[in-house]
Amino acid sequence: MKEKLYMGVDLGTSFIKTGVYSLDGRLHAGWSEPVKDERPAPGVFLQHGEELYRAVCSCIAHTTESLGQRAGSIEAIAFTGQMAGSMGVDEDWNDVTTWSCTLDGRYFPYADRQREQFGRELFEIGGTNAPVMCAKYAWFKEVFPEKHKRIAKYVMLNGYIIGKMSNIPVDEAKIDYSLITWTGLSDIRTRQWSQQICRDLEVDSFILPQIVSCTAIGGYLSGETAKQLGLPAGIPLVAGAGDKVSGCTGAAVFDDGDLIFEAASYGAVSCRVPEVRLDLERRNYDIIGSIDAESYYAHKYIQGSGITIDWFVENFLQETGTDKKEAFKKAEELAEKIGPGSEKLISIGLLGGSAMPFDSEMKGLFMGHTWNHGKGHFYHALLEGFSYDLALTLDSLKKQYPEYTGKQIKLIGGGAKSTIWPQMLADVTGCEFARLGRGDAALWGAAILAAAGAGEVKDIKALAKEHAEVKTLFRPDKEKHRQYKPYIKLYESFTQKLHPLYTQLNTQ
Repeated sequence: MKEKLYMGVDLGTSFIKTGVYSLDGRLHAGWSEPVKDERPAPGVFLQHGEELYRAVCSCIAHTTESLGQRAGSIEAIAFTGQMAGSMGVDEDWNDVTTWSCTLDGRYFPYADRQREQFGRELFEIGGTNAPVMCAKYAWFKEVFPEKHKRIAKYVMLNGYIIGKMSNIPVDEAKIDYSLITWTGLSDIRTRQWSQQICRDLEVDSFILPQIVSCTAIGGYLSGETAKQLGLPAGIPLVAGAGDKVSGCTGAAVFDDGDLIFEAASYGAVSCRVPEVRLDLERRNYDIIGSIDAESYYAHKYIQGSGITIDWFVENFLQETGTDKKEAFKKAEELAEKIGPGSEKLISIGLLGGSAMPFDSEMKGLFMGHTWNHGKGHFYHALLEGFSYDLALTLDSLKKQYPEYTGKQIKLIGGGAKSTIWPQMLADVTGCEFARLGRGDAALWGAAILAAAGAGEVKDIKALAKEHAEVKTLFRPDKEKHRQYKPYIKLYESFTQKLHPLYTQLNTQ
């Protein structure tokens, strides 16, 4: 009997990735390709739908080619990837707006306006500080009125790719539970579109996709697409989940109070919770849906953290003609010699603003540098700044969910491979971090959802827990944690007090 295989497709900000798995957790084949983008002006970030679709098809085709005849054993495909953005498509699934994520900041004034008028409503009903789709809807409608008239549906990337691959009518477009929070248009408790918010923000609900579970089948691979990809026609295309929730699935973050930090392009912490408890004072996290209809994740993403670290290394440490991996190695070697506080140097690395609490005026800053500070200090301070941000979020979670304090935090993502950051995270937060043995939690999680959507997996939690092995533990150094405490408070104070100065700077 042939071994059944399941494919996960990660629709990332920087890369498209594919992975084909069997249910024993083994990766049989995979591929990745960079995602092309255009940055014609400051604050403008464009990714064209047709180019994203081409990259997805190319990744799948390369993967099936490497599998050979075993490609016929792929039973289902599920999707993961970016969770905050929007794309308007016409009746034939043509991209009208381009894929517009939070890196394209032209919508910020509209988000600020909506938050000023309806911020409490968006947070208390929708669970979000950082509404994206609703603000982009308002921006596009006002600035590009003729193009707006062509839009039949606003979708997320998984809905777009499924629509293109299956040729379903656009009226059957779908969005899964995990993705609805950052649309700014949903009721997070009922997992439906909020009639109140849609009415107040003047969004036509017919332009929104159908909300479905993460294991729902969104369509079936069309014959034409199947031929192009080297796959059998009719393969179920499962909705899947956003990358943070898919990562929680692959890392088995399923019990109430379970915590995970993903050190990725958008560094993020997630805590599994059974009910919605909002931090109305500090707003350091949002509430997003899990893969089922019964629980949630209290979640905070640090906007563009991994992108910022990459930017710093590329611009200040990577020499012309050298490999970026070598530049990162050099950065870590320089930073290893530096103690807590980076010799009184603090960094705010929120180059694209803050999502939670929402502050579109926020930019980057290094404060306190002298002639004694070198490149290693700046890199070290950048990592510390993101660690302080995480510590503040954990503090908010402890206040709202005190019964879950003291739990171990799982660690995944590219930053988990750092030689210094995992221990720094432990020292700053005072928590134990557990680096997992597999670095593909989100893709593996998508494959599990594909298998569940195809009816082959009945107990998702049991399967995920079987393959979520801890590789390395990082326990906090009590003395370093003591030294870090005042810097956490300074970071919080600076991010609050600098807001009017950033606003002045941005209006020049």
